Amino acid sequence: MSEKSEQIIEHLFRTEYGKLVSILTHFFGTSYIQLAEDIVQDTLIAALNHWSIDGIPENPTGWLVQVAKRKVLNELKRKKIILKHHKAGNVPEYSDSDIDAVFLENEIEDSQLRMIFTCCHPSLNTESQVALTLKTLCGFGVKEVANALLTSESTINKRLYRAKKTIRETNLPFTIPQGKELETRLNTVILTLYLLFNEGYNSSSSDSIIKKELCLEALRLTKLLAEHFEENGKLCALISLMCFHIARFEGRLDDRGAIILFEDQDRSLWNKELISKGVQYLKRSMKSESLSSYHIEASIAGQHCMADSFENTNWQNIYDQYVLLKSVKPNPIIDLNLAIIRSKIDGLTTSLEMLNKLSQKKILNDYYLLPATQGIFNMKLENYSEAINFLETALSLNPSETESEFLEKKIRECKKLAPG
Repeated sequence: MSEKSEQIIEHLFRTEYGKLVSILTHFFGTSYIQLAEDIVQDTLIAALNHWSIDGIPENPTGWLVQVAKRKVLNELKRKKIILKHHKAGNVPEYSDSDIDAVFLENEIEDSQLRMIFTCCHPSLNTESQVALTLKTLCGFGVKEVANALLTSESTINKRLYRAKKTIRETNLPFTIPQGKELETRLNTVILTLYLLFNEGYNSSSSDSIIKKELCLEALRLTKLLAEHFEENGKLCALISLMCFHIARFEGRLDDRGAIILFEDQDRSLWNKELISKGVQYLKRSMKSESLSSYHIEASIAGQHCMADSFENTNWQNIYDQYVLLKSVKPNPIIDLNLAIIRSKIDGLTTSLEMLNKLSQKKILNDYYLLPATQGIFNMKLENYSEAINFLETALSLNPSETESEFLEKKIRECKKLAPG
């Protein structure tokens, strides 16, 4: 199988996994989420085996749906035989047309919404809600979920096990909540989609720095929610943020897949239509009575996208918005961004002083971008020996393959430029 075919299949499996798990959970009930996942896994394995020999069919999504339907019928027959053998009662009769009806496009969308809210039920803690949604609805592997949530695979496995056990034992309703309960659950759903997008955009689990399909899937699910909850300002702000970031995809990497620093990106490659969409959704989000972190982050991304050049960016405005963001969502990463942006206002030396103070707090000891930034800034000041030390420290913190290549390139440049 060619590399292109493998990429197509990976993309297809990623986008279809959550749809199929959702519709099968709708069919079997929430107590059988694991069964739904098992059937989908079997379907994808069957597709991989079949397509590696006969090639990808003209309608791969339709192929997956048909196989999933057959496996559903087989499972129903198996359960009926088991229950009959144990004299445990009757199994409802389902015809082919009943199953076909469940797989209609509008039912699939409805099932995905129901699945999101089921995963974010208050009987589960927030960590389990997010992990379960990323795993069952978005097709993340356990390692990817762990990376997205900055924890270990064993921790995620435990969370998933406990969450599914709770759902199975309490038989949670597969419904969209109403009234006051809706707002709380919706906030968790929005956070999950935000994390999904970040995992795709930063791609901590892959050699590629951008997993566009994850970002587009996050955008699709967020828009699906926004169509049902039009007055929610956070959803509009999150869509705006996603549009601004996705608009810059083509400018972030060169033809060989190497990182291009933000200041060196070709802005003519940025998607103007998506930037325009981002502005529209940002304006819609401002109708909300409350200001969220999503509003502020979208506004910051919008400032970058709408500036005609890196030099002409309103850095003071961006700095002020980061200060506001820190008051809403305190985070050491925001402190790092504040220190970086300060370089455009007061110069590299001031910025490096802030970065050094941040490194002394040891909050970001394992975050490669802190020493990487210190290395790049020292390099610009022609402090090549210091730059090499910082860049090598960043390299030791296990960044992705693409990020490692970028750091190695900068180290080579420093060694060439260093005296002697």
